[in-house]
Amino acid sequence: MTQWRVPLVDVIVTDDDIAAVVDTYRGGWLTMGARTEALEKEFAAFTGSRYAFAVTNGTAALHLACLAAGVGPGDEVIVPSLTFVATANAIVYTGATPVFADVVSLTEPWLSASAAEAAIGPKTAAIMTVAYGGHAGDTVPLQGLAERHGLLLLEDAAHAAGSRVNGRHLGTFGKVGAFSFFSNKNFAIGEGGMVVTDDHDVAARLKLLRSHGMTTLTWDRHRGHASSYDVVELGYNYRIDEPRAALALSRLARLERENEQRRAVVTRYREAFATAQSFVVALPPAADAVSAEHLFTIVLDSGVERDTFRATLAEQGIQTSVHYPPVHTFSIYGGGAAELPVTSSYGARTVTLPLYAHMADEQVDAVIEAVLRATDPTAEPAAGSRRAGRR
Repeated sequence: MTQWRVPLVDVIVTDDDIAAVVDTYRGGWLTMGARTEALEKEFAAFTGSRYAFAVTNGTAALHLACLAAGVGPGDEVIVPSLTFVATANAIVYTGATPVFADVVSLTEPWLSASAAEAAIGPKTAAIMTVAYGGHAGDTVPLQGLAERHGLLLLEDAAHAAGSRVNGRHLGTFGKVGAFSFFSNKNFAIGEGGMVVTDDHDVAARLKLLRSHGMTTLTWDRHRGHASSYDVVELGYNYRIDEPRAALALSRLARLERENEQRRAVVTRYREAFATAQSFVVALPPAADAVSAEHLFTIVLDSGVERDTFRATLAEQGIQTSVHYPPVHTFSIYGGGAAELPVTSSYGARTVTLPLYAHMADEQVDAVIEAVLRATDPTAEPAAGSRRAGRR
C-alpha cells in the first residue's frame, strides 16, 4: 500500500465520533431507529428541506429520487456525462434512458442549460443536474428551464453537503435531491446517503420504497406503534443502520467548520496558480454561491501529457485523480458515440489535486510546488506558497 505524503483525501474520525458509534452498539438497537430519525431531522434542518430520508449509499439515494419523482420506462432524462457513473445508472435502473448533454466550458464543467435545452425531445421527462465539485453551476437556469418545459428537475447533490446559492441549499431546487456520504466526500461516513424533498407525495413514496414497500418499519413495531404491516409496492432494502447514522450525526455538527477549512485551502491554491502558464484552474467561485469545495481541479494545456504529470507528482508522494472519465465513453453507454466536445476535452485533460479540511500548510506547499515544477521546471514558488520568498 502506497504511503502518500499528501493523499487525495483524508478523513479524521474523532474521539466523539467513536464514542457516538460505541454508544449505539452498547444500546443494542442497530437497524434504523432513534439515531436515524435524529439524523434525518438534523439534515432536513441543515438543508432547509421539509423531508429527509437516510439511505444506505448515494447510489440508492439517486435511484429512489428517480423512482419517487415518477421517472420510468419510456422516459428520457437529460444528464451530464461528466459525473460518476451512478448518476446515469440510477436513471437506467428505472427503465428510463439517460440523454447526455455537454458542460459549459473547460473551467465550468457542469451541465450547460443551453445544451440541456437543445437535448429536450418528445420523451424527455426530467433533467438531472450534478453539483460538480460542490458548485451550483447552472442549477438556477436549469430550474427555470425545467419549469418552462414542464419537466422534473432532479439533483445529484453528492458533492454538495453545505453548498448554497442565493442562500438556498443545493439539492432543494428540484423535486428531489440526492446526497452521498461516501468516504471520499466532504461529509464522509464510509457508505451512506440522503434523499431530500419538499413534496409530501414524493416523501410518502420514498418512505415506502426505501424499505421493501412496507407500510410500517421494525422500529415502528418495536415502539408499539404498529403490530403488523402490509407490502403495497415493490420496494428495496436501502436502509441505513444506526452506527452509521450516529457517525453522521457527530460529523454533521462540524461540517460547516470543515467546509470553511476546505475553502481556505482552495483560496491558497487559486492564489498560487493564478499566473500558471501550462494549465488553468477550474471551478471558479460565484458571487452568489458558497461551495462545499468537494473537489479542486485543474485543466492541463494540450501540450502537457497528463499521465506523465500525475506520475511526476506521485513520485513526490502526492496523490492525484481524474474526476471523471466521462460516462458516455464507457462501453455500456456507447463508447464515446455521443458528441460532447467540451466534456471530452475536459475529461482528457483534467486532474484533481488533494483537498481535505485538515491539510497542513506544509502539505499545501508541497502540492503547489510540485504542480508548478511539473508543468514548468524553471518555476519559483508562487505567492500562494508559504515558502515563497524564504529561499
